[in-house]
Amino acid sequence: MIYRDFQDKKLSLLGFGTMRLPLIDGVIDQEQVEKMTDYAIEHGINYFDTAYPYHNGLSEVSIGKALRKYPRDSFYLADKYPGHQIASTYDPKTIFEEQLKKCDVDYFDFYLLHNVCENCIDVYKDPKWGIVDYFIEQKKLGKIKHLGFSSHGKPALLEDFLNTYGEHMEFCQIQLNYLDWTLQNAKEKVEILNKHNIPIWVMEPVRGGKLASLNEADTQKLKAMRPDESIPAWGFRFLQGVKGVTMVLSGMSNFDQMVDNVKTFEGEKPLSEAEINTLFQIAEGLKNAVPCTACRYCTDGCPMGLDIPMLISVYNDIKFAPTTINAMIIESLPEDKRPSACVACGACKHACPQGLDIPEIMKDFVRELEKIPSWAAICKEREEAAKKNKK
Repeated sequence: MIYRDFQDKKLSLLGFGTMRLPLIDGVIDQEQVEKMTDYAIEHGINYFDTAYPYHNGLSEVSIGKALRKYPRDSFYLADKYPGHQIASTYDPKTIFEEQLKKCDVDYFDFYLLHNVCENCIDVYKDPKWGIVDYFIEQKKLGKIKHLGFSSHGKPALLEDFLNTYGEHMEFCQIQLNYLDWTLQNAKEKVEILNKHNIPIWVMEPVRGGKLASLNEADTQKLKAMRPDESIPAWGFRFLQGVKGVTMVLSGMSNFDQMVDNVKTFEGEKPLSEAEINTLFQIAEGLKNAVPCTACRYCTDGCPMGLDIPMLISVYNDIKFAPTTINAMIIESLPEDKRPSACVACGACKHACPQGLDIPEIMKDFVRELEKIPSWAAICKEREEAAKKNKK
């Protein structure tokens, strides 16, 4: 197993993420979870990651049960506070104590503010809730050994949060892979974190499985260079060479994935420049993206003052992966700055050096967003369900 130094600890570079645990008829397959956990520990994995919302709150219970038979100082357990969930109130103390109980531990080795992004940064900053202050205090009390945060936010958001709370943040978890290197500006995020000397934790290393299975042509390109390397392994090899990466979390859903990933992390096999360029070429082919160069000629004459390059960037991401997480940034915008605010005047179209039909793109963007459940609606449903469960 490859290890990375983090302060006084040696962390397995591969961590077991528990967002996508194996299921039987929609219920966590605890027997397989424990088999995977045993294999992970036997082969050197010492970092396990969960979160309050995963599997409707049952991920914490499952991994806590799987780790119970091991000495507490033989593994590192990470959990997260769900401040990104839109709610009427926020109670970090109640949630934190519940998490400790569900995981059956007295402390968390690593604890994260979950998904600090555009539509929740004000929640984390609001003194009324005192979220960050509460967890800083828990660290002082020893109930949290290391405090950090995760984020799907834009680079500017990352910089803003670090400028405010950076002195208290020991690590940051971002979505990072060879596709999002450009699609979600991960390269810029890596540079920001390295500038602030913040170790990088990686989520979605193979983009929820999209980079684990490529088309035949792309598969053959990679097999020609490394015949014995699995396709998912290429995504992990890329990350092994990114400066600052200290933890790579894989949300493994079955035992075979665990075995394959452990094999990849048995030793480092750095990618050559030619191999990295091949991955980037494959990524470009996957995007099928609107070729916006962000020259911003379109924004000067927009009567609505829309940040058109930013909107197209999110549009490209949603066209590739139409998920609520990817749409959250649009929900964070004022109504008059969303794609639906476009009045189709055509000024942007005439100004675009690429000849993009921007009004039509905005119309299609609205149609795509209508297909995706809103984050606010999901959070409201969860909050109401939680209230019913407590009655």
